[in-house]
Amino acid sequence: MLPLLALPLLGLAAAHTGCGGHEIARRNPGGRVIHSRQVDNTNIDPVAECTPYTYAPVSAIKSQFPAIWNSATLVPGDADAAALFASINATLNQRLPNTVPRGTHNGDWSGVNYPPADNDCWWTWKQCTTPAASTGLVADITTMPEPETWGLGFDDGPNCSHNALYNFLQDNSQKATMFFIGSNVLDWPVQAIRAKDDGHEICVHTWSHQYMTSFSNEQAFAELYYTRKAIKDVIGVTPKCWRPPFGDVDNRIRLIASLLNMTTVVWSDDTDDWKVGIANVTTQDVDNNYMKVINNAKAGAYATHGPVVLNHELNNYTMGELIKMYPAIKAAFKYVVPIATGLNITNPYQETDIVYPSFAQYTGVGNTSDAGSSSSVSGSASGTASGSASGSAASASHSAAASSASASKGSSASASTAIPAISLLGLAAAATLFL
Repeated sequence: MLPLLALPLLGLAAAHTGCGGHEIARRNPGGRVIHSRQVDNTNIDPVAECTPYTYAPVSAIKSQFPAIWNSATLVPGDADAAALFASINATLNQRLPNTVPRGTHNGDWSGVNYPPADNDCWWTWKQCTTPAASTGLVADITTMPEPETWGLGFDDGPNCSHNALYNFLQDNSQKATMFFIGSNVLDWPVQAIRAKDDGHEICVHTWSHQYMTSFSNEQAFAELYYTRKAIKDVIGVTPKCWRPPFGDVDNRIRLIASLLNMTTVVWSDDTDDWKVGIANVTTQDVDNNYMKVINNAKAGAYATHGPVVLNHELNNYTMGELIKMYPAIKAAFKYVVPIATGLNITNPYQETDIVYPSFAQYTGVGNTSDAGSSSSVSGSASGTASGSASGSAASASHSAAASSASASKGSSASASTAIPAISLLGLAAAATLFL
């Protein structure tokens, strides 16, 4: 076997095609806060939005979770999590006994040996998204089955200063898929609740936003389990989808996610919006990345399917970039839809009373493909009302938040509602004044 340093993975990691998370922890300092308030959705001043606050429901349950922004492990005394992990770990050891952690949590692959044959379907090696049939694992979601359809999603939320973006989406009757970090959900719970209230689909983006294939079985389980639990406890829904930070997933991690009833979603196209200011990436580079997808649509590249595009709720620039590019996206694509809608998944959560609009309902047109039904992401593991997984269906005490908005082509609002310009370092500095 050749060492990774001699193979393309080293360059791949350096020119990473996923979200960096390099700013996330600095934006969410955690620790003691002295303000108690409800977030004003009309306020688009980032400094005011990112003033830390206390939220009683989170204060009451925080001891049930790992420390925020630390690598997740099983919380001592959490019998439900321990029992579920034991069951999942037994299955892992039976089905994939030779797939082991590799590298470090921050993506250092020095000294790692990996077979060029890529038997583990390791995305970071060469973007493998379709495990061998012998594994029994389904392929990752990478595209939309509907032609000329942009699959809209945002990683790394909830961002404390997302009101301008969410207001813009609301003004345009535009729903999206939000991949939430568990630590962010506990840091900014009211912002997380807004996403559900606005009708966006909520998915898991791990607890600490690190390279998942570097984790032990227990750590990888905890990264997914406690993020799902945080979303359930704070927002009231139990996601059936997740996205690996940096795209870093292999069959071992896919199996853990599938046993938690979560489908793996990656992407087909990357805006690299998170890279501005590092790795010599400029705002023009990001514009060009958007325009590449847009121009491909104009050239007919999506006549039979649509792209899933990687965007970020990471900071005010990345959110403002989507606002700026949205009119061009709408002009080039017939439809812009959340990922569940593009896949015709009408029950995106384990709570079966929450019904999401189908593609036909959302767009107002008949289906143009035989996309999957709501049962396409079914599984056995589920969460109770307290967020702990017990293997039985969770009871839900809330009603559906998703609305069947009709997204008509060309109805986008002006990008004049741009997110105020403020650097993330400025946000972090402002936030720490209150600690």
